[in-house]
Amino acid sequence: MNSFFKAVDKIKPVYDITYKVMLFVCKLLLVTDILITSMSVLGRYVSFIPDPSWSEEVVLTLMAYMAVISAALAIRRGAHIRMTAFDRYLPKQVIKILDLLSDLCILFLAFVMLIVGWKYASTIGSKGSYVSLPKLSRFWMYFPIPVAGFAMIVFQLEAIYNHIKGFFIKEEDK
Repeated sequence: MNSFFKAVDKIKPVYDITYKVMLFVCKLLLVTDILITSMSVLGRYVSFIPDPSWSEEVVLTLMAYMAVISAALAIRRGAHIRMTAFDRYLPKQVIKILDLLSDLCILFLAFVMLIVGWKYASTIGSKGSYVSLPKLSRFWMYFPIPVAGFAMIVFQLEAIYNHIKGFFIKEEDK
């Protein structure tokens, strides 16, 4: 069984690269969000700086992307809020099983986000347009949901693999 886990562990760099790319995208979105917001606020008080009418909708869209992509990044780090009040009272094996069960539920949610989010973004969501940018489809406002669903699936598969690996490989064997 150890040879199987060693073979599968060789794809860990793919997860690392995916994480770094998603983190970089989040950083770009944050910087863009700050720049647009700063321009909009300064444009209200300084006459030669434009205050674009589209700034609020674009900033809110970028914030939606950051929120859901950050949720996927938190899955990779195991940084989501968890109920751990009873963990010290339960046997370690039960906690491992409950962690695996919760990760399976999150994986199910990620698939729902991917499938239903894509259907919504590509059908109902794409029919409208931004009020201040009439040529830009609202597809881009709903697109972060399937993107985050995909990223969550990738990171949840890694988390589930690590849980299963934990059942077969003891801490001292690693």
